[in-house]
Amino acid sequence: MKLDITTLDGDGAGSVELDEAIFGLEPRADLLQRMVRWQLAKRRAGTHAVQNRSDVNRTRKKLYKQKGTGNARHGAASAPQFRGGGRAFGPVVRDHSHDLPKKVRALALKHALSSKAKSSTLIVVDDVKLADGKTKALAERFGKLGLSSALIIGGEEVDVNFGRAARNLPQIDVLPVQGINVYDILRREKLVLTRAAVDALEARFK
Repeated sequence: MKLDITTLDGDGAGSVELDEAIFGLEPRADLLQRMVRWQLAKRRAGTHAVQNRSDVNRTRKKLYKQKGTGNARHGAASAPQFRGGGRAFGPVVRDHSHDLPKKVRALALKHALSSKAKSSTLIVVDDVKLADGKTKALAERFGKLGLSSALIIGGEEVDVNFGRAARNLPQIDVLPVQGINVYDILRREKLVLTRAAVDALEARFK
């Protein structure tokens, strides 16, 4: 698969041959769904909790005698049906993450990249470097390229000025190539890869 390379100013900078085994697959929605579910579950804190019967500091004495009052049979005042009692079946602190094989995760990333290539929302740029970290100047360049919602993947390290200029732009995410992931790829309209990012991804999957 051959794709033209552009610059941040919109000028041509040659072309690149993309590996069909990474960017030319037929996207599978089931793999992408499993990967997104795994990512979102993994980042949940799981610190939600409530006070149950054993946590409520109330007397355990029986409210009144069992028989003869005409009222319902009750025990401790910490029971869930009483005001101030413990909550029944409330959330507890737990780990929401689940297992997903490493090969499935790698395949899902390939399918996410392929989905962008198939929908023609994959852009390859020569490099993402700026002389100064001015958001206004970068926004004008993005306007020429038609980038309003995009994930931009740089090389091993993102240029400091570029990252500073892009962080104030809504719906624009910038990550180093090590941080590329399925969820961030799918949540933005376009995917922008640098030439270094393409080389790193091809080397990663070989």
